[in-house]
Amino acid sequence: MTPKHSLAVALIVAGLACGRSLAQSAPPTPPHPLDAATRAEVAIAIKANLDRAYVFPDKAKVMDAALDASLARGDFAAITDGDAFAKALTDLLRRTSHDGHLMVRYFPQAVPAGHGDRADQAREAAAELTQERRFNFGLSTIQRLKGNIGYIDLHEFGRPQGATPRIAATMNLLAGTDALIVDLRHCGGGDPDTVMAFASYLYDKPTHLNDIYWRDENRTERRWTRAKVPGTRYGETRKVYLLTSPDTFSGCEDFAYALKNNHRATVIGQATGGGAHAGSPHRLTAHFMMFVPSGRPINPVTHADWEGTGVAPDVQVPADKAMDVAQLAALKALVANEHDPRWKAKLEQRVAELH
Repeated sequence: MTPKHSLAVALIVAGLACGRSLAQSAPPTPPHPLDAATRAEVAIAIKANLDRAYVFPDKAKVMDAALDASLARGDFAAITDGDAFAKALTDLLRRTSHDGHLMVRYFPQAVPAGHGDRADQAREAAAELTQERRFNFGLSTIQRLKGNIGYIDLHEFGRPQGATPRIAATMNLLAGTDALIVDLRHCGGGDPDTVMAFASYLYDKPTHLNDIYWRDENRTERRWTRAKVPGTRYGETRKVYLLTSPDTFSGCEDFAYALKNNHRATVIGQATGGGAHAGSPHRLTAHFMMFVPSGRPINPVTHADWEGTGVAPDVQVPADKAMDVAQLAALKALVANEHDPRWKAKLEQRVAELH
């Protein structure tokens, strides 16, 4: 899953936008050396945010204790660089919790309290939009493969305002294909609303994909596909194949986990990265922020999620072989149901080429 707040800083802190960094709104100030008081202030703020919002209260206490122990041992005493301190804190939190969404970041330029003024918000939104456009809101490649198979190489689920019209155009372009391959091998996450928007094209009617329990708000959010889509619905009769790798993470895993468990798609490749928890960025001090996972997905079929384990593929093969395996599976299924002898011969020829 991904941040629940649509702020540019969410992408910065969570690191969910394919490793990209967004530009600061002004030139950064020179880094200042850290002292013991600053390190203690950051640690206290981390503990407070974990205790208030982290998805599992018991694990928050374990991380609190690990942080206290590291401070007491002087593990951070020699660190005077902000980036190095943030990395050390991130490593400690992840090592203790095994939660890949936890992250601490240092900013040379002071981070405003709250959400900043309207000018700051406008600059953040503009910076995010620029980056999203450069990467086409996650839609990297759309192609029609031999045998009339649709192919989408998806690198993230971009923000809905830009991704939704692009998804509609993509599904219109691929509406006449006989099977669909969605490549998630380099998909690092994205916006959960866009996950639902994309998934809605692959069902004939509203379908319950998952719920999210938010610990910090003590509420459960129900998530269903949409009754209407702006493009051409692909429907449920044609086969869908999802390609995965260890780099498939967060919202991209959400997509794969839901479609696998309600038997809408066949997952081919390797187990995914194992990041299920959703959350939001939290300001710690003037120069430090962290991403706190506070939401836990609950699948209506398994009543569980993929945190720490990843999404296990239906067909396990090395990630670099997944594309050929998916094409072969799609083509063989099409051959079995094809009644036009000429087209069937072409499909069989393509099967032979891939073997």
